[in-house]
Amino acid sequence: MDFDFSAILLGLTVVFGVIWGLDRLFLYKQRKARADAAGKEVQDPVPVDWARSLFPVVLVVLLLRSFVAEPFRIPSGSMMPTLDVGDFILVNKFAYGLRMPAFNNKFVSIGEPKRGDVVVFRFPGYLCNVNGKLVRSGDQSCEHPEAPVPNANWIKRVIGLPGDRIEVHGDQLMINGQTVAADLVGPYVGDPKRDESRLMLEMGATLWTEHLQTQDGKSVDHLIARMPNFNHPPSIPSPAVPAIVPQGCYLVMGDNRYNSTDSRWWGCMPEENLAGKAFLIWLSWKGVGSGWVDFSRIGRVIH
Repeated sequence: MDFDFSAILLGLTVVFGVIWGLDRLFLYKQRKARADAAGKEVQDPVPVDWARSLFPVVLVVLLLRSFVAEPFRIPSGSMMPTLDVGDFILVNKFAYGLRMPAFNNKFVSIGEPKRGDVVVFRFPGYLCNVNGKLVRSGDQSCEHPEAPVPNANWIKRVIGLPGDRIEVHGDQLMINGQTVAADLVGPYVGDPKRDESRLMLEMGATLWTEHLQTQDGKSVDHLIARMPNFNHPPSIPSPAVPAIVPQGCYLVMGDNRYNSTDSRWWGCMPEENLAGKAFLIWLSWKGVGSGWVDFSRIGRVIH
């Protein structure tokens, strides 16, 4: 089952606020008058006392998560080596504008994603062709295109901006006719006791420094992993993914290029699905038997 924590926080804030507010408007004065007449201290009913105590706490948490920073946990290896399984990250919620909690509609525009940004977004669903029309589905095989899209947060790197021409063929990435340069760093070195690391070691993964050019001509240099012996993702363009990124959309890819389900599989990521920009690793949990916590990753800026 999928839970939208922002929606839960919003619901609790409303419930606690309504209970506390209605009591103060219609019941508190009478209760206080009776207590004063009896020479006793006024006592709130248990539900009202809980609502009064919890409302400001839940409201502050809701505001911080919705408009300042929200924590996320990395569940898979699709962003290795930049982000590892078990990394806990913070996401800047106002980098691209302020959005209503739970509903995610933008009401204040601040900025737009840049090429190379690592972004968190609500998964838009897989593209399925139904009677000549592309629809979003939660079923990757498209055997059941009516399957609902799960309410899940994903994290990838922005590769293509609206209007960009993107071509992807295996290792080769081209943006607006220019091949994106990448320099070999060396073989991947990881802990074979961890599943994702063991897979990369067995598949002979290599690390590369990729140089993405931003709109203002700067270079975003970041590590990517390649292991073509493992998988061959679809190319772009394809029948489901056009070369030109549509307006209001972004093309995103994982840094673990051969082990990432991303825009190559399900097309562009709509702007309205954006949750924010990842900027910091605040904890890295390796698990029992693998060192527990990787202190070397704590405080690492994500770029």
